[in-house]
Amino acid sequence: MILVLIDHDRGEIDPLSLRALTAARNLGQNVEAVAIGSEGNALAAIVGEYGATVLHVATHSAITDYTPMASGRALKDLVEKLKPAAVLAAGTPRGNEQLAHLSAFLDIPMAAECSEITLGSPHQVLRARWAGNLIESALVHSDLLVASILSFSIEAQATGGAPANVVTFEPSLHPEDSIVRILSRDSGESKGGITLNDAKVIVSGGRGVGGADGFGNLEELATLLGGTVGCSRVVTSSGWRPHAEQVGQTGTKVAPDLYIAAGISGAMQHIAGMKNSKTIVVINTDPEAPILRYADYAIIGDLHQIIPALTSAIRQAKG
Repeated sequence: MILVLIDHDRGEIDPLSLRALTAARNLGQNVEAVAIGSEGNALAAIVGEYGATVLHVATHSAITDYTPMASGRALKDLVEKLKPAAVLAAGTPRGNEQLAHLSAFLDIPMAAECSEITLGSPHQVLRARWAGNLIESALVHSDLLVASILSFSIEAQATGGAPANVVTFEPSLHPEDSIVRILSRDSGESKGGITLNDAKVIVSGGRGVGGADGFGNLEELATLLGGTVGCSRVVTSSGWRPHAEQVGQTGTKVAPDLYIAAGISGAMQHIAGMKNSKTIVVINTDPEAPILRYADYAIIGDLHQIIPALTSAIRQAKG
């Protein structure tokens, strides 16, 4: 049996977890799911649609929001009871963090960002390293495989199955398991209420934007296209935009229909976060910028002239 951790935010499922369920089904064993927190009860229908026959829901008074160490402890309790062949999760920051705690509690290795898995003795995995610029073939010497699935490496495919049977359990938590917890939230939504994960269009700015005030034109274009604004790590490090808008290995990994990169040179960690976009348009003054290697279309010039021109042309085209 394969156990899949379903990441959710107060009952709202992370779509990448559906890809993890699909990857688990491809291993040829029965698939069960686990959600941490009582809000996970609402996910029975969707996890069943993607192949899980049972949904285990960990409930505890100390689990009121995202608590990664408590999640790891809950997973440990469930693994010791069910004895699955593998525990999988989406290769997101949250998914990797929770699986890392599980591996630490069990004192076994964890394989992150896997694009292919073959169960055996030892297990064989292909996984992304160096922000996806290197694919590593590795052997995992452990009876239980703990692994996360590389984001966007597999398409989510529904089976049309019935809702999963819900089984609740209360993990045995320690007081220190809830030391790391959420104290407050910034929704990370644009003015139009669209998050990076949901956006079909993202207009991202980098150092070339010049400062916080320079993002006004990008916001206007993003709103006109029904999308949202993203940015590179140097932008958030400079305090120009919030971290919730950062695209990259240490931010959010995205795959919109259209990604417009304005004034972004193309550091490895940023490319890792956006290279799965369907269409990439790059606006840069440097014709040798590394990001141009990933562009479907490139505009060489000053973004402060090009972005307003694009906005004006789109407004005219829309009448």
